[in-house]
Amino acid sequence: MLIALIAKDKPGALEIRKANRDDHVAYLKGSGDTIMMAGPFLDDSGDMCGSLIILNVADMSEAENWAANDPYKAADLFESVELKPWNKVLG
Repeated sequence: MLIALIAKDKPGALEIRKANRDDHVAYLKGSGDTIMMAGPFLDDSGDMCGSLIILNVADMSEAENWAANDPYKAADLFESVELKPWNKVLG
């Protein structure tokens, strides 16, 4: 099952993102086949302001667990996080 994690950073949280980025990227890399693709959203200035992560998981519970253990979650970076079932058509 593919799940899109769509997260929006809290306003003014760029420094929190930068301070926790190495741990977040290590978490992504350590997740093996769970991560199909991942990257930040950018604002009009080109600064990171959110995340899009495509998770390959057994069910929504596994996606929720993955999101709950993300270092960005522990750093309280996000204003909102959505987990939505996603269907890959191309790519």
